[in-house]
Amino acid sequence: MFFGLTIEKILLIGVIAAIVVGPERLPRYAESLANLTKRARVWISTARTRVKDEMGDDFQDVDWRTLDPRQYDPRRIIREALLDDAPVPARVAPAVVAPPAPQPRPIFTPGQPPPFDAEAT
Repeated sequence: MFFGLTIEKILLIGVIAAIVVGPERLPRYAESLANLTKRARVWISTARTRVKDEMGDDFQDVDWRTLDPRQYDPRRIIREALLDDAPVPARVAPAVVAPPAPQPRPIFTPGQPPPFDAEAT
């Protein structure tokens, strides 16, 4: 596939272009499309060479498949993270700690202001 196009779609576009352009201008347009393709290939190879020159020896160590943005499917990443067997932490025996003693509840009397905690506000 080329950008989501199938062979049938490409042929249909070619037939429509041939009808719209006409048989007398079609060879000229086909030639300019071929020249554009050649220039694009030269530009891509030049860009690749420049990147290799600028990055030096590190360029050979790059795994380009890991940098492919099509692999970053959020559903796949989440699925792999959820299905990944995470290491189970070793259980440590809990220390025996006595529960804290219950604090007596203050008794409020009518007319007395309630307690105020200055640090809580």
